[in-house]
Amino acid sequence: MKHLILGYVCDHDLPGVTEEDANMLDCINLAFGKVNGKRLDMREMKHIGDLPRIRAWNPKLKFILSVGGWGAGGFSLMSRTEEGRRAFAASCREIADMYRLDGIDIDWEYPCNDSAGIDADPSDRENFTHLLQALRDALGADRVVSIAAGAGSYFIRDTEMEKVARICDWVQIMTYDIRSGFQKEAGHHTGLFTSPGDRLNGSADASVKAYLAAGVPREKTVIGAAFYSRRWDGLPNENHGLFRMSGTVGQYGPGYTKLEEEFINKNGFTRYWDDDAKAPFLFNGSSLISYDDPESIRCKCEWLKKENLLGIMYWDHGSDPSRKLLRAMSGAMREK
Repeated sequence: MKHLILGYVCDHDLPGVTEEDANMLDCINLAFGKVNGKRLDMREMKHIGDLPRIRAWNPKLKFILSVGGWGAGGFSLMSRTEEGRRAFAASCREIADMYRLDGIDIDWEYPCNDSAGIDADPSDRENFTHLLQALRDALGADRVVSIAAGAGSYFIRDTEMEKVARICDWVQIMTYDIRSGFQKEAGHHTGLFTSPGDRLNGSADASVKAYLAAGVPREKTVIGAAFYSRRWDGLPNENHGLFRMSGTVGQYGPGYTKLEEEFINKNGFTRYWDDDAKAPFLFNGSSLISYDDPESIRCKCEWLKKENLLGIMYWDHGSDPSRKLLRAMSGAMREK
């Protein structure tokens, strides 16, 4: 079984994709197309003309347009009617033909959930499945249909994952932001395993087990790695801040390259390794930063191969211009 490496590349980062990047990746998820009424809106994809340059370096590299992202609405209203779903899927086919795309990735955050300020309805649960089937019908069997799925139980509850998995080529579980902008308890936002004392019981391992139980096959399961960090401030100086209540929720933190330059064992921050979670974190006496590094990336890659999962993806390419994390990922995934 070939294991895949998929990277989410935001439009503004496409010009910076290198030949080395192209040859370390199996798939680039282009972020993001949007839903506009009943059509796919490409106005944010201003650098899609870079695809031929990147494709020339690695003709086997797949380019998949990711549609949605946090705060991107339109899915619920569009998918409520068969006409809306078919019209949207047809527009996806048009764009895929125009730019020689290999597929469409739906990043609806989240069905039945309006926490991102988007439209939502209880019927999203079934309509999510219908939308993916419309995409499959329009794109055909030779193009990829995939989704980005939330790491928590809410996503499984609000979708029909067994049916979704039959339609999709793969399911990318966003095993990051497990602790996010909603939690004040500091801890790992992208840990591989759950540590003792972690009341949220969140980890890549826990998420994968839940999705397998919901009917997603191992050979279609992709886990996520974070090239960015989460930060909590106002913590007591106990247990290096881990699993303690903070004065803030988990704020979006620096990307890995900036962490190396300014935070890891610098400016008062000390790196710690949680061997139970297989995850690093930083603490300076009052602030904790959770992130992935080359060591935790290697642990994730070794684990997913042992578990016979399809692969690993990351958010996002622009957060590590040093490419240390992608090189660690590529090295670990290519090892026999």
